[in-house]
Amino acid sequence: MTLSISGHHVEVTDSIRNYVETKFEKLGKHNPQITTINVVLRVEKQRQKAEASVHISGKDIFAESESDDLYIAIDEMAVKLDRQLLKHKEKATSHR
Repeated sequence: MTLSISGHHVEVTDSIRNYVETKFEKLGKHNPQITTINVVLRVEKQRQKAEASVHISGKDIFAESESDDLYIAIDEMAVKLDRQLLKHKEKATSHR
């Protein structure tokens, strides 16, 4: 699993990078088919925005979240991705 983190109008510090990596390690444990994850952190006026696209074999999953705090936005985005990955996993196992 390769993880790329970039910032748009925000500097990605080591603490932010470590926080994002710990959140996505949990997602990797739930679904080992994840190949790449692209995370973009943005600041638009007073809103902090986190976006991520996850590539699984055969499908791309996208989630985004906005908040006043960047860490809260990352948490919400990780929860959304987790739900989508579990739903995709359930669909894949039920069709077989």
